[in-house]
Amino acid sequence: MPVTSSVAVSTKRPRGRPPIPIVDHPEPLWEVEHHPLDFHGALDLQMRRHGEPAHRLHRAIKAGGGLTDRKTIFDWRRGVKTPQTPASLKVVDMIEARYRLPARYLRSRLAQPKATAGLAPRGVEPAEARRLAWHLPDDFKRRSPRERAEILSWVRTNILSGGTAYSQYHSEVSKHRFSLRFDDEVLPQRKGRGRKGCVELVAPPALQREMTALIRFKSSTLTEIGYQRSGVWGEETAAQRGEHLSLLFGSLAAPETGEVRGLGAPIKDLSFAHLVFPAVWDWYVQWRERRRGFFTGWEAEMLLLAAALTRDKTGWRRQSPHLAERLVPIVGLVGSADIEAARLDWDEACERMKEHALQRAREISRVARIHRDPFEPLLPILEAASPVGEYRKITDEILKRMPDARRYPRAAAESVRSLLMIRLGLHLGLRQKNLRQMLVCPRDQAPRTERELERLKCGELRWSERDGGWEVFVPCAAFKNAGSAYFSRRPFRLVLPDLGDLYRWLEAYIEVHRPILLAGASDPGTVFVKARKRTSTDAAYNQNTFYEAWRLIIQRYGIRNPYTGRGAIAGLLPHGPHSVRDVLATHVLKTTGSYEQASYAIQDTPATVQAHYGRFLPQDKAALAAAVLNKVWA
Repeated sequence: MPVTSSVAVSTKRPRGRPPIPIVDHPEPLWEVEHHPLDFHGALDLQMRRHGEPAHRLHRAIKAGGGLTDRKTIFDWRRGVKTPQTPASLKVVDMIEARYRLPARYLRSRLAQPKATAGLAPRGVEPAEARRLAWHLPDDFKRRSPRERAEILSWVRTNILSGGTAYSQYHSEVSKHRFSLRFDDEVLPQRKGRGRKGCVELVAPPALQREMTALIRFKSSTLTEIGYQRSGVWGEETAAQRGEHLSLLFGSLAAPETGEVRGLGAPIKDLSFAHLVFPAVWDWYVQWRERRRGFFTGWEAEMLLLAAALTRDKTGWRRQSPHLAERLVPIVGLVGSADIEAARLDWDEACERMKEHALQRAREISRVARIHRDPFEPLLPILEAASPVGEYRKITDEILKRMPDARRYPRAAAESVRSLLMIRLGLHLGLRQKNLRQMLVCPRDQAPRTERELERLKCGELRWSERDGGWEVFVPCAAFKNAGSAYFSRRPFRLVLPDLGDLYRWLEAYIEVHRPILLAGASDPGTVFVKARKRTSTDAAYNQNTFYEAWRLIIQRYGIRNPYTGRGAIAGLLPHGPHSVRDVLATHVLKTTGSYEQASYAIQDTPATVQAHYGRFLPQDKAALAAAVLNKVWA
């Protein structure tokens, strides 16, 4: 018989000491008098204070349902990484609760005290996900599908897209480019805006030569012999008019069946001579009306440009009869008979066009509607009793959210730059161009002379020994309205008030934060510079990037977000730096009732303030009068 052997099964005792039991709230070993201002230092202090190494804290967090690993906590403690996802911020909150710390004790020490990754739902493009991350609550993914959809819709409508009907319209139509593209040496580009127009639609050489002739005629210091003109275009105006004409030619060349639904005329056949026919302009303004849904003042201004170019004696097109040699028929608009008549009597054709343009401009002006209301994004501010005081809340929000400069120098530098953008905008009331191009002169350097600034056509922020303060000096030639009666050919000079620690922030920015933003990049010499990135080493702002920088400040610090609790002003919508002029003018109007004094705040005339800037409603006027009359009863 086989022998059956039995093996005794014994349970081995685990080697080493058993793990220390997890305690919900370990007692602190000592009291703390001075708390570190940075996240890494505060976390390290609290872990040592409660006698917990990284592995023991990790066990407790894991047992409590937190998702992280031991190395992550170790990296946080050393300052190698920071929490950036909703899951990691949940762990931060669990650590605060475990050590019975005050609410947001650790989170408030983060440069970005909210999730910057992992919040956006699936299917969202990475670029939009980065923008959304700032404005979504940390518990976004734990909310119901209905709440998530509601939050996404609110953020996209009120923060990312702008909320107004015009911003939504512009966002949609800008996806389909159709403007003709002209060479840089032909059409001067508006500073920093880049080359305009569609890449596929390049203007033919003949049309480029005609554009060159027009720009030279309206921009050169002296007119060519044999020509007369009325008025001169500056660089910015020439670039703007060129862009508008590029849109016109682009619409004529765009296919009829595409998204733009243009006329479909061959590009090689287009000429400035075609703009002498009323039918071409009628098609264009009606095409814009169909595209937008109604007429605006923009169409009337384009017709006035058409009239100016065909004016007797001074119109460029009227003095250029050789343009008729390039005329070819355009199906549905210009026939052979029209061309023959124009060639036989060019003056008569130009006169007809001038009269037609003036008549159409009057007709359109009667029915034109406002599509881009500059006051709409600012209504909560303009309707406040103190618009400047309301707008100032944005600076308080920036200060409240400002990270520690010792631990997060670049984030702090960007915050200080945002603070000074708003502060200088409110103190000076300058146009975007003047604020963006303003140079800076440190205290230990000699300021530039007025003649040098006139040549550069920009202002300067510098220290005034005479007044003992920082002053802004801008030559008259740097302003868009240099010929205005406001300037009387004299420069603009204003000593900034040392209110709200303005001088302290200015000097800290110039000496510390601005060099951090430059990070070795070429210094453009302007007050405000972009942060150097791997993909961009140009530190100079241009018209688009400065607008976007201001808009980003409003999105992050200005608009009150009911889902995150961030932001200063409920109902505010994204806007650019030019809107500050509306705030200043309206504030002075509500305080004094004087259009003249309001014009002083934005370096303009009372008529311009009344037409474009001040939002002075009947109830504001009545309240101002009542404040005077009610003193009798007091």
